[in-house]
Amino acid sequence: EGASISDLHGQTYGLKASEIRRLRNLYKRRLPRNRLVSQEFARALCAISHETGRQVGALVDRGGCVEYVTIGDAHQIELPDFKRVRGGAGRFRGLRCIHTHLRGEALTRDDMTDLALLRLDAMVALQVDDEGLPGDACYASMRPPDDSGESTVVYDPLPPSRLDFDFLDWIEQLESEFADRQKGIEAAEGERAVLVGVTIGRDPHAEERLAEMRELARTAGVAIVDCVQQRRGRADPRYLIGKGKMQDVVIRAWQLGATLVLFDRDLSPAQVRHITDLVEERIVDRTQLILDIFAQHAQTREGRLQVELAQLKYALPRLVGRGDSMSRLMGGIGGRGPGEAKLEVDRRRVRERIKKIGGQLGSVARRRATQRARRSRERLPILSIVGYTNAGKSTLLNRLTASHVAVEDKLFATLDPTSRRLRFPREREVIVTDTVGFIRDLPADLVAGFRATLEEIREATLLLLVADASDPAVRSHVESVRATLRELELGDKPECLILNKCDRLERAEAAKLAQRLGGIPISARTGSGLEVMLETVEKLAFPGGVVDAAVVAGG
Repeated sequence: EGASISDLHGQTYGLKASEIRRLRNLYKRRLPRNRLVSQEFARALCAISHETGRQVGALVDRGGCVEYVTIGDAHQIELPDFKRVRGGAGRFRGLRCIHTHLRGEALTRDDMTDLALLRLDAMVALQVDDEGLPGDACYASMRPPDDSGESTVVYDPLPPSRLDFDFLDWIEQLESEFADRQKGIEAAEGERAVLVGVTIGRDPHAEERLAEMRELARTAGVAIVDCVQQRRGRADPRYLIGKGKMQDVVIRAWQLGATLVLFDRDLSPAQVRHITDLVEERIVDRTQLILDIFAQHAQTREGRLQVELAQLKYALPRLVGRGDSMSRLMGGIGGRGPGEAKLEVDRRRVRERIKKIGGQLGSVARRRATQRARRSRERLPILSIVGYTNAGKSTLLNRLTASHVAVEDKLFATLDPTSRRLRFPREREVIVTDTVGFIRDLPADLVAGFRATLEEIREATLLLLVADASDPAVRSHVESVRATLRELELGDKPECLILNKCDRLERAEAAKLAQRLGGIPISARTGSGLEVMLETVEKLAFPGGVVDAAVVAGG
């Protein structure tokens, strides 16, 4: 009653008034609750489809009521957007799609894609004969996850009158099978994610990048339940991977009860918009994951400010509205009226917060400059420990200076710089500083946010570049750290390469690796190799000085 043409979805142009009236009347029909489709309803759909020469579809709920009526062209229909209807974990939409096919075709690829992406109870295609009567009904449903990798199952076609099974019992049993496969998902600690790995061209570090993302996810408390990889000549401008592959990711994420979709590369603002339209789960790219880890590990006020600044700078270009009409910040034509839109208010607040944090971090930078000036007056050499994240830098600092800096087997466990004194023989002292760990392609916003911290490296007399000798990608990690140092204009600093965690290797293997990379093999955990390391470090920190064989490490 009181229905308008807006009640009809899809291609409503060119319809006659009588055809519109008959389409609206479909909303008044009701299917038996226990029938997938009735003969009467099939006849009504097929008749109007034959008259208009277009496919006609109806979305019916489990009570038998028609919720949506849509009309397409002779080849396909377009389903309305109802992503937010009944979307629980392991649950279907509670809607089945019943539509017509005018050329006697079976279920199409688009039908199966819509079935899986929209989590429909069932997809039914009614074949319309030359007289406008229903022929066979082809139908399909979702399939519980198994080793086959298939997400849907197609049943043998039957005339609508012979689809006499109890639909409610059938769909409830199917849904319970999904629930049984997903038992324990909600009770499991942390979040579950599908990892998307994208290799652009010939990337020799593709496997390393993926392994690194897995370790980042573990550090963030995220369990990887599946990994989808794709090799491309270039990134898709909308979806990073192809749209079809992205649809597979959506289906797989739902089947496995994932709450996140992780990308091993950064997404552009445009990609975020398009992927968000397709994916119901939260999407997180590489930079977001690293920023989240930093936010978890930031302990001091300075660390929290640095992380917040990086997060705001990353988020600012990704604040999107609904086109240019949302923007009313400027005056002039189109800018007068109700004032700022919410989008521009959000952007303005973010910019103001960035400016405020920048001022606060400026004070931190000045305070650190004062501290460095004081140390400079004492003329003490500064040894700055740098290296790939989780290489054992904090463990080395604790071993050298008898400190108790927190140590965890996680990436970016230490964010705040820590300085301690180290005494050599002959009453020689140096200052040892531990800084935030590096990683391949360190996010630019993170580097900018932690500039006050990274300034500590700039004042160093000698860099102790610590690498995890037990990691198969140790050479790549060393090169990544050196590349980051060059980006920070610190590539000309004197350096001593320290190969840590050699206790995990055979002695001969550690010696061979040290010779190949030109480093010093040690184990910060056991103390092995520290004497040789300290003798070398003392020579570099105090050129021309006399070195005793004994070493005294301490406060």
